[in-house]
Amino acid sequence: MSLDVRIAEVTEAIVSRSREGRARYLDGIAKAAADGPHRAALACGNLAHGFAGCGADDKAALKGQVVPNIGIVTAYNDMLSAHQPYERYPEIIRAAARKAGAVAQVAGGVPAMCDGVTQGRAGMELSLFSRDVIALSAAVALSHDMFDAGLFLGICDKIVPGLVIGALAFGHLPAVFVPAGPMPTGMSNDEKGRIRGLYAEGKVGRAELLESEAASYHSPGTCTFYGTANSNQMLMEIMGLHLPGASFVPPNTPLRDALTQAAVTQALAITRAGNGYAPIGQILDEKAFVNGVVGLNATGGSTNHAIHLVAMAKAAGITLTWDDFDRLSAATPLLCRIYPNGSADVNHFHAAGGMQFLIRELRGAGLLHDDVLTVMGPGLAEYEKEPVLVGGEIVWRESDTSSGDESVLRPVATPFQSDGGLRLLDGNMGRAVIKVSAVERDRWVIEAPARVFSTQDDLEAAFRAGELDCDVVAVVRFQGPKANGMPELHRLTPALAVLQKRGHKVALVTDGRMSGASGKVPAAIHVTPEAANGGPIGRIHDGDVIRVDAERGVLEILVGAEEFAARENATLETEPQFGMGRNLFAAFRAAVGSAEQGASAI
Repeated sequence: MSLDVRIAEVTEAIVSRSREGRARYLDGIAKAAADGPHRAALACGNLAHGFAGCGADDKAALKGQVVPNIGIVTAYNDMLSAHQPYERYPEIIRAAARKAGAVAQVAGGVPAMCDGVTQGRAGMELSLFSRDVIALSAAVALSHDMFDAGLFLGICDKIVPGLVIGALAFGHLPAVFVPAGPMPTGMSNDEKGRIRGLYAEGKVGRAELLESEAASYHSPGTCTFYGTANSNQMLMEIMGLHLPGASFVPPNTPLRDALTQAAVTQALAITRAGNGYAPIGQILDEKAFVNGVVGLNATGGSTNHAIHLVAMAKAAGITLTWDDFDRLSAATPLLCRIYPNGSADVNHFHAAGGMQFLIRELRGAGLLHDDVLTVMGPGLAEYEKEPVLVGGEIVWRESDTSSGDESVLRPVATPFQSDGGLRLLDGNMGRAVIKVSAVERDRWVIEAPARVFSTQDDLEAAFRAGELDCDVVAVVRFQGPKANGMPELHRLTPALAVLQKRGHKVALVTDGRMSGASGKVPAAIHVTPEAANGGPIGRIHDGDVIRVDAERGVLEILVGAEEFAARENATLETEPQFGMGRNLFAAFRAAVGSAEQGASAI
């Protein structure tokens, strides 16, 4: 199937505007790779420090300076259920490397915060900036200059984008991303949502809510809803940085361990010492990013990637815009219903055919670039195969060509909707992103009076007081990256969902973020410019009629242009941000770019 002309046009636009930046980037990584493995150039004292902590066999191998050495960059901790399985990975990787005649060392660790723990708390104001810290930390790990390739252990929200940005700073090195897989299915997402709603209305207490949450998030592994963490896994596979079929195999299983071992073998195969040199800086080109955005739209993935993918592309010398997301969404059918876009979770998606079926359908319809480089070599054909264990060894076999459950995963011929999950909104209030894949069509256009808040707490207090029991567009401003680090506002979802369930027309407009699992309430998020930068969202008054129109892609305030322009921007009177480490990130808040530019401070 030839490439869809709309995909080709967007790709050419990205290539054209990125030409100079991409050329500079490729020139830089070519120079970095020119001398081969840099370990051989280290002075004896430097090299001795580099292998001093190794066992005798690894030390002897590194003394010879001819065997490949893999650097492991790990985001292991016990705070993230998704990352807890990584505790075992370094020894698995080291053993596999030795078996292959190579060495592997943990080069460094990166921080990894759990947004599920910090949601609605002061610590969430560090969340987005943690992506830049992770990128910097990965760069510090690789700066030892001892490595021929990298294995990156990360799954969740900001961690994978941060690791990608850090890896791209060493774009001459091959990089394989190694997932850990989702936890088993727990309490159904619909039931969890029902209990959250009851709690928001005061109809059940904290004990009942905690039991529900503990039954949902109950074991090691990724949370099973389709938020940012699982969107990350989809992206790493469709962009060619995972092994085929690796994303959603459960942790602590023989197949999972075999995939981790195979990641070592494949990383070694694509070093300069192998026959298929494939550095990450060449893999992540314009076409790979287009494939990622297509996958995001086809699956109804996380809105956070309207920020993260822009920042990741920039690290590769590529300029990706929200207009690209919007145009690709118009060309991409929605093929998945995974919570919050449906009732199924990622385990159901995987069982129905998962990434293999998704890639086959998109590739067959000409919606993915096939002339790309991956960690498996040229093209995406290998990514239509599924991994299985045969005699204790991993092999990839042809997967089913039909969906195992069309309520979860559909072919291109019969999609859930003809276009993708994300929309760009533009108008006299600025530009914003809206996720429509989980929103009923009759709620794609909301026109209602505004209630303006500057904090989540203020909105929740108004809800509890019954002040929002009406048609309303809740405006929550001063939540952008410059104001307070752009925390997710997922804590607002239950209250707004209750209002919508009561029959009211409800929408959210904010310069902050929603969770990657933002759901049934229409939400115009990432509003740019943000209030702290003098954006129009800072001139909205209570009672102004706001129109959120996902059909036409419009976000507007229905106030006369002269009157609106004459208003003064609101200012936020707050004490200096202190506590939970927030004071340490003042320099990030001062330097950060807009959400549309990737909200990066580096």
